[in-house]
Amino acid sequence: MEQNNGSEVTEFILLGFAGQHRSWHVLFTAFLIIYVATLVGNAGMILLIKADPALHTPMYFFLQNLAFVDLCYSSAITPKMLQNFVGTKQSISFMGCRVQLLVYGTFATSDCFILASMAVDRYVAICKALRYPVIMSQRVCIQLLLGSYFMGFLNASVNTSLTFSLDFCKSNVINHFFCDVPPLLALSCSSIDFSVMVLTAFVGFNLMSTVLVVIFSYIWILAAILRMSSAAGRRKAFSTCTSHLTAVTIFYGTLSYMYLHHRTPESQEQEKVASVFYGIIIPMLNPLIYSLRNQDVTQALKKVGKKCL
Repeated sequence: MEQNNGSEVTEFILLGFAGQHRSWHVLFTAFLIIYVATLVGNAGMILLIKADPALHTPMYFFLQNLAFVDLCYSSAITPKMLQNFVGTKQSISFMGCRVQLLVYGTFATSDCFILASMAVDRYVAICKALRYPVIMSQRVCIQLLLGSYFMGFLNASVNTSLTFSLDFCKSNVINHFFCDVPPLLALSCSSIDFSVMVLTAFVGFNLMSTVLVVIFSYIWILAAILRMSSAAGRRKAFSTCTSHLTAVTIFYGTLSYMYLHHRTPESQEQEKVASVFYGIIIPMLNPLIYSLRNQDVTQALKKVGKKCL
C-alpha cells in the first residue's frame, strides 16, 4: 500500500512471518502457550518473592523487578501478534504502533540495566561480604532501579520521537510482527541518517556500558572465588551467579545480533527469529532459569507448596 506523505498514514500492516497464513494455527498455539507460561512464571516469581521473607534481599528485589519488566515488554508485543494471527487484517494504528514501540523499548532497555545492577549486587555480596548490608542498602537498590527505568524511558522516548517524526511514504507494510525502529525506518522517505546514528549510539551505549559492568563484576567475583580456601564456599558462590550469568548470556547475545549487526534484505527473516527469541521466549525462560538453578527459590516454592497442601 503506497502512501503519498506521512500525514496520510493512519495505520500500519504487520507482515509477520513468511508462510504464517499456511501454518497460522500452529504458530498461534505455540506462541499462546509461551505467553501464558510467561505470565504465570513471572507473576508467580513476583508473588513468591513478596510472600517469602527469606527472599526480601537486594538480589531478589532486582529479580522481582526483572520479572515485572519481562512481563511488560512481552505483553507489549505478544497479544497484538496473537490477534493478527486470527484476524483478517494484520494492522495496527499509527498511535498504537507508537505506543507499542515506546513501551517495548522502555522495558527492554530497563532489562539491560537491571541485569547490570544484579551483577553489581553479586559483586558486593561475594567481594565485599562484610559490608554488603551497608553498601546494598534499600536506598541504593531503589536508586539503581529508578536509574534503570529512567535509562529505559530515555532510550525509548528519544528513538520513538525521532522515528515518528519522519514521513512514511514508501509503504505502510512493516516487515515484522511488531513495531520496531529498524523496520519502521525502512518505510521512511525522509533522510534516516540521523535517526540511525542516534539508534546506534543509544543501543551501543546501553549494551557496552551494561556489558562492561557485568564483565568487570564477574572478573572480580571470579578472582575472589579462586582465593577461597573452602571448596564448599566456592560452590556456593558459583551457585549464586550461574543463574544470572545464564540469563545475561542469552539476553545480550540476541540483543546484540538484533541491533548491531549489518542488515541485509536476506537477514530480515533471521532478525524476526532473533526478535521472537529475545522478545517472547526469553521472558518465559528467566523464571525457569532462576527457579531451577536457585536453591533459595526452590526452598521458597517448597514452603509455599506445603502451605497449599
